[in-house]
Amino acid sequence: MTRWRPYRFGMWLADHLRSPCYLCQWYPTQPLSLPATALGSPTHNSQSHSSQSHDSQYHSRKNLLCNACHQQITWLPPSFSLDVATELLLTVQSTTYYDYPIRQAISAFKHHEDMTKLPVLVHALRQLPKPTGCHQQNSVIVPMPTTSARLQRRGFDPVTILTHYLSQHWQIPIWRGIARVDDTLSQQGLSRAERLSNLEDAFSVISTPPKSHLLLFDDVATTGASLRSLAKTLHTADQRLHISAYALAHGNQVT
Repeated sequence: MTRWRPYRFGMWLADHLRSPCYLCQWYPTQPLSLPATALGSPTHNSQSHSSQSHDSQYHSRKNLLCNACHQQITWLPPSFSLDVATELLLTVQSTTYYDYPIRQAISAFKHHEDMTKLPVLVHALRQLPKPTGCHQQNSVIVPMPTTSARLQRRGFDPVTILTHYLSQHWQIPIWRGIARVDDTLSQQGLSRAERLSNLEDAFSVISTPPKSHLLLFDDVATTGASLRSLAKTLHTADQRLHISAYALAHGNQVT
């Protein structure tokens, strides 16, 4: 995990030290007060102790936005579906729309490594409820892979960093057993048809999935082409897998 410690330390400061809202920089933040469904329902008795411990830890954290800024964002828009194969319809749930202020925060963090925007994005991730029936015994989170060339050029992988906070929120481990082929172009600026064509054979499974439920995660789902191609590769490798997808934000081009 590239340069994980600075991000972890920065978020620890945001979580545990009193600070103003990370958007307006004016009003104070409040303790989190989310329904139990935000953490998922207990699945079996062996998880009860760890779930209670996690609940206590989670609810002790502060909101990272003030109530006014939190309320101006549309949370958990309707999910959408992507045809992956005859046997698989991929459901994608996003935290919010790719609009202000999440769009600006993602762009600043992703393209300029602006760490002051990370708390806004982590706040958004914490709105995603744990998928029903998924827990650390039967599920893993699969971050959208990046190419080695893009990682070297950018210097860090924003999706991997965000996935660590989603893993912490859901208490579900990360699996990185799939690689992205280096000769694909960036999806940014391509039409839907170009995106689909660009991602043919874009991924390669390099190890066997350790769990039966795979929770795919990407920062932005525009047309959903990347998630669709990733799901198709995994489904082709093992049709017994249960695959669903999640994104920090999605835009109006999703169909």
